[in-house]
Amino acid sequence: MEYILIAIIGLFSGAVGALVGLGGGVILVPATLFVGLSLGFIPDLTPQKVVGLSVVMMIFTGLASTLSYMKTKTVDYKSGAIFFAGSIPGTILGAWVNRGLDLPSFNLYFGILLIILATILIVRDKLKPVKWFVEHGTKRTFTDQDGKSFVYGYPIWFALILTFGIGFSSGLFGIGGGSMIVPAMILLFLFPPHVAVATSMFMVFLSSIVNSASHIYLGNVPWIYTIPVIPGAYIGAKIGAALNKRINSDTLVLVLRIILLLLGIRSIIDGLF
Repeated sequence: MEYILIAIIGLFSGAVGALVGLGGGVILVPATLFVGLSLGFIPDLTPQKVVGLSVVMMIFTGLASTLSYMKTKTVDYKSGAIFFAGSIPGTILGAWVNRGLDLPSFNLYFGILLIILATILIVRDKLKPVKWFVEHGTKRTFTDQDGKSFVYGYPIWFALILTFGIGFSSGLFGIGGGSMIVPAMILLFLFPPHVAVATSMFMVFLSSIVNSASHIYLGNVPWIYTIPVIPGAYIGAKIGAALNKRINSDTLVLVLRIILLLLGIRSIIDGLF
């Protein structure tokens, strides 16, 4: 029974992650905690094992996404490598700190993070791009298929600090960094949106490998549950990508904002009480 539940959660996580471009970890972690631990269907799981399961899953969803974006030539490999370099120490530190979290503490801090992510999604369309970082950083150019050119860039030192923090959150909670790095890339570094998403998934794929290695070393990966979750998430991602072309993206983002807020509030309540 638990394998069927894990497969369904993986399928749903992959589908939602592909639909809105945020990765499946932000759905898989709270859903598995709720179904597995709060409802007691998978009592042998711990927050550490849920995070380990999530980061292994993200290797495969990140790889599938990166391969798709490579075909459209929208991946900025140099920027992705710089962001990845900044995330490595943060990811390792986050995985190490994760060892000391009990379930109430994990729920509390994870709930706060979900509310922050929901807030970012709510306000990102209302914020104006900041040109300072481009003017005082390394500039890059991109020309899309229509011949339109974009100039974007960032100070490398700031990018390393930013991705360190994102890597820490990813290692600690088992979520992909796309939900945090993409708005920063668009608003602060003036990345074209399609380049930001593609480059983010490239970074998430690389950082998930390091993240998984850290959690494997710490013994946090429940290998038996990776068997149903990986194909479930992969199939879900395919379904989500197909639906993405047919469903209004603004509606999807609105639904996700509400879901993240509700999950965050519930997680905080579980952590406090």
